[in-house]
Amino acid sequence: MDLPVAEPSTAQLKRELHRAQLRKRLSAMALIAPLMIFLLVVFVAPIAILLKRAVENPEVADTLPNTVVALKGWKRTGTPPDAAFAALATDLAVAREHSTAGNLARRINSELPGARSVIMKTARAMPLQGADGKPMTPGETRQALIEIDEQWGKPEYWQAIAKNGSRYSPYYLLASLDLRQDSMGNIVRVDEEQSAYQQIFVRTFVISLGVTLFCLLLGYPLAYWLSTMPERRANLFMILVLIPFWTSILVRVAAWMVLLQSEGLVNKTLMALHLTNGPLELLFNRTGVYISMTHILLPFMILPMYSVMKSIPPTYMRAAVSLGSHPFAAFWRVYVPQTYPGVGAGALLVFILALGYYITPALLGGTNEQMVSYYVAYFINVTINWGMACALGALLFAATLVLYGVYRRFAKMDVSMG
Repeated sequence: MDLPVAEPSTAQLKRELHRAQLRKRLSAMALIAPLMIFLLVVFVAPIAILLKRAVENPEVADTLPNTVVALKGWKRTGTPPDAAFAALATDLAVAREHSTAGNLARRINSELPGARSVIMKTARAMPLQGADGKPMTPGETRQALIEIDEQWGKPEYWQAIAKNGSRYSPYYLLASLDLRQDSMGNIVRVDEEQSAYQQIFVRTFVISLGVTLFCLLLGYPLAYWLSTMPERRANLFMILVLIPFWTSILVRVAAWMVLLQSEGLVNKTLMALHLTNGPLELLFNRTGVYISMTHILLPFMILPMYSVMKSIPPTYMRAAVSLGSHPFAAFWRVYVPQTYPGVGAGALLVFILALGYYITPALLGGTNEQMVSYYVAYFINVTINWGMACALGALLFAATLVLYGVYRRFAKMDVSMG
C-alpha cells in the first residue's frame, strides 16, 4: 500500500524559490564579472585617480609637517612666531637628507616666482648650528634664516606655506579656471596677463561646436539620401562611409596636411578653376582644423541619424502631402521632428569626441587653435605637472557629464511630449 506523499509547505516553497533566484543571480553575476572587472580597472580606476590627483596638494604637507603645525594659529599678517622659523629649519634639514626639497621648491615656485632658488639655497644651508655647536634657539633660527635669504623676513612665503598646508586643496582646479586663493584663502581672479585657461576652454567649446554643426550640415542630407535608397545600395554606400574607420587618424591628418598645403591638391584645383588668384592659407589655422576634424568625425554623425531615419515609415510624408501639405512643409513639420533622437545622439557623440581632440589641432592648427587636451599633454610630458593636467582633465570630464545630462533631460522631454 502506497503511503501518501506530504505536500511541501508554503514556507518551504518560498525558500526553494529564493534559492533558485539566488543561484540565477549568482550565475548572471559570474558571467558579467570579467567585464565589470575590466571596466573598473581600465575606466573607473583611472578616472578616480584623475579626480583625486586634481585636488591633491601633498608637497607642502609632506615636506614641511612641523611648519604647517606651527603656522596653524598664525593670522597670516606680518611674520609668523619664532617657533615657525625653528620648525622650518627642522623640516628643511630633513628634506635635504631625503632629497625632497626640490618638489617643495617647484610647488611654491608655481605661486611665487623665484621661490625655488630661495628654498633650495636655504635647504643647502641646513642644519643650522650655533656658534658653540649647540642647537639654536627659535629666535636665533629666525635671524639665521633671514640672513640666508631676506625673503624669509617677508610674509608672502609663509602665507604660501600656510594656505597649502592641507594635503587636499582646490589650487589646481582654481588655476584651471584662472582663479586663485589670496593670502587669506579667499578666491579671486588671477592677473589679466596670467589669465589663459578660460580662453582655452572657450576655444575648445567653440571649435567642438563648429565641427558638430559642420558634421550636421553635411551628414543630415547624406543620411537622408542613404535612408531612401534600396537596402542593397544603401549598404554599399554605407561601406564607403565607414572606410575612414579603417585608417589611422594620424594617417588621415597627414593626408590633409598634404592636400591643404600651399602647393597641395586643394589649392591647385581652386586656382585651376580660377576661383582664387593665389594659394589660400589652409594650414596652421582654424580652417584646416575644421576641415580635418569634420572629415574624421562625420561618420559618427551619419550612423545615428541613418538608423533613426531608416525606421521612419515613408507613408507619413505621403499622407501629409495627400492632405494638402506642401512637400517641403511636410518634410519640415512631419519628417524632421521624428529624426531629432538621431540628430541629438549624433551631435552629442561628435561634440564629446571633438572636446578631447589633440592630434588634429596640434598638427594642423596654430597656437590659437590648441585645445584643452594639448595643454593636458603639455603638463604631463613637458612640465611634469600632474596636478594641473588632472585638473584640466577633470573639468573636461565634468563638462562632458553635464552635456550628457542635458541631452538625457531633453530626450526625456521629447519622449514625454511625443
